[in-house]
Amino acid sequence: MRHIFRKTLLAAVLAGSTLAAHADHWTLSGDVGVHDPAILKEGATWWTFSTGEGIQVLYSGDGKAWSRGIKVLGARPAWWSTYVPAHSGLDVWAPDVVTYNGKVWLYYSISTFGSNTSAIGLLSATSVAKGDWSDRGKVISSKSGTNDYNAIDPNLTFDADGQPWLVFGSWFSGIKIVKIDKGTMKPTGSITTLAKRSSGIEGPAIVQREGYYYLFVSIDKCCAGTSSTYKVAYGRATSITGPYYDKNGKKMTDGYSSVLDAGNSRWVGPGGQDIYRENGYSIIARHAYDATANGAPKLLISDLKFSGGWPSY
Repeated sequence: MRHIFRKTLLAAVLAGSTLAAHADHWTLSGDVGVHDPAILKEGATWWTFSTGEGIQVLYSGDGKAWSRGIKVLGARPAWWSTYVPAHSGLDVWAPDVVTYNGKVWLYYSISTFGSNTSAIGLLSATSVAKGDWSDRGKVISSKSGTNDYNAIDPNLTFDADGQPWLVFGSWFSGIKIVKIDKGTMKPTGSITTLAKRSSGIEGPAIVQREGYYYLFVSIDKCCAGTSSTYKVAYGRATSITGPYYDKNGKKMTDGYSSVLDAGNSRWVGPGGQDIYRENGYSIIARHAYDATANGAPKLLISDLKFSGGWPSY
């Protein structure tokens, strides 16, 4: 169930060590327990936000050794009960974080398993380190029996002109995108379908590179430990609103995609991916279920490369 695309306007924020200093697959230590990680670097500190009570937070001084921070939300915003009445507690899914126009914007989703009565919310802060989060309310919602889409798994991205867009969606009628107003940071205009898949698709993330937009998704099923069948997959398009095609030229709206990562004997069911760029280098963060730790979901980070116009690790 999650990307961060950054333009050169973030260069000052991202000053410090470069991604090129790391090995292709980063060796991580400390507390790396995450599900659906969103990754961001602010100054010299790395941050991940992930699914869990109140939005879980990890931080690191080098991107390798991680510690757990204070959760973002200590209480439920009042509006949650209006849009997702069956939701209880502080369980939050698949956050996404981006620095834009002098603020940090944190999108997140609330829902219940198997239902598309869901909502995407928004928080803002002057910086992650300060943690002065303000509730910006509902961004978009969906209701069972009313909407065909599922308003979860938000990802804020940008087109080649710097226009922000929100890509979101899970199962049901698939992955959607909508333009975002630069003032409110909420949707404006119509919703477009980017990808569908009857056997499971969610966790969208879009990055733009050398004339193409790459849509990364998680396909098949998550959330079952080492029985999970999650995979990271992708397609590309020449317009942010599609159509997106896999490597064989087949449309993602027809259920197709190309698999980037299907996991291995230890790291089962990788997905919930997020892409981060710095100084021309890209990384991909995702979770996978650790077969050596009873299927606990953990953070994985790898350099993301592009060869012949297609992504690889």
